[in-house]
Amino acid sequence: MATKRRPLHQQSGSSHLNFRPNFVDGRNEPRGTRPTTQPSSVKEVILLMVMHLCKKSIFFDINLKVALYLGSLFLISLIGDFTPYPRTYFARSDNLFNVYFVKMGWAWTLVLSLPFLFMTSYTLCCGDLQKLMKHHLPRIFVATFFWFVWTKLFNVIENAYGHCNNRKFDSKTSCLKAGAFWNGFDISGHAFILIYSSLVLIEEARPIIGWEYIKEHIRNEEHNRAVGEKSLTNPLRNLKDDEMKTLKTLYEKYTPAIRTLFIGVTVLQLLWDIMLVCTMLYFHKMIEKVLSGIFAILTWYFCYRFWYPSSVLPDVAGRGMFIYQKNKSKSAASIPLRRTSSLLAQQTSRINDVPRFMGMPYGVNAQTGSGPGASSSVSSFSNMESNRFQD
Repeated sequence: MATKRRPLHQQSGSSHLNFRPNFVDGRNEPRGTRPTTQPSSVKEVILLMVMHLCKKSIFFDINLKVALYLGSLFLISLIGDFTPYPRTYFARSDNLFNVYFVKMGWAWTLVLSLPFLFMTSYTLCCGDLQKLMKHHLPRIFVATFFWFVWTKLFNVIENAYGHCNNRKFDSKTSCLKAGAFWNGFDISGHAFILIYSSLVLIEEARPIIGWEYIKEHIRNEEHNRAVGEKSLTNPLRNLKDDEMKTLKTLYEKYTPAIRTLFIGVTVLQLLWDIMLVCTMLYFHKMIEKVLSGIFAILTWYFCYRFWYPSSVLPDVAGRGMFIYQKNKSKSAASIPLRRTSSLLAQQTSRINDVPRFMGMPYGVNAQTGSGPGASSSVSSFSNMESNRFQD
């Protein structure tokens, strides 16, 4: 008589099966796994590519850019004073770009920089409007003040040290109205506005550097607070719960507009550079353009390299209730590659020791540091090392 076959789990030697159950110490999965990034759509990938190109364009080495401004103002203008360039459409003072953009250059600068400053600073201040008004908005007022003072001073100098070819008129206004020619020392207001506006746009656009990382910081910090962990590296760890909630809401609300404005700022800054070349080629004398460029660069340097970094008010662009931008410091750049490689090798060797079935780890204790837990630790270590060199 045939014996009844016992279930597989009651057979002797069942403890020596070729696989292990998918649970450890009564738990279905290890705890503390960080949430992963949501997959990006094709539209978002294309947008990030455009953003990357814009960053490469506008954040060109600013020290080299300043040197190019001064050098080209001198050389191109000097050549044009002795050997006139061929006349083109841009040589006409009534060309479309000169009439509708350059002559209203500072207005266009404010149209893009002001809302960009408000959205980025308001988000970084976690909705603290008073902090925004006190620490960030004054930069625009200071920039506008210097633009107004210098351009008015240029007009005063031209009127004071000039004369009309018709001696009946002793002021520039009456001379030009009569159809005569006013001969004076005309420091180029256009060159000043184009250079100064470009430098201000570059400085005010800096909060976009590392902006995408804020989303990751928010996600990780929410996870840490949900599981009761305390991060030592997340820049949002010291924010209160209501500040975290406000930051997340403002970031999701304003980021699409901030990206669009940044692309617009990049296009406008590129247009200013093109119109500056046209000004070098066709308008004003060399000394008038060089002086205006010197005034613009000195004003930028005083504000953004001396005043704001060394004072409490106003604050530098991109600084709020947390620091999400990490500068490339010597200490970070001088981390020995052998040390980094050895640490990665140690973590990798721990993963290689994990039992695997068809290439996948199974039946390991997350507390030992192997298996899925080790994978997340290596990922965290890699993220930590890459963040050291984040702009």
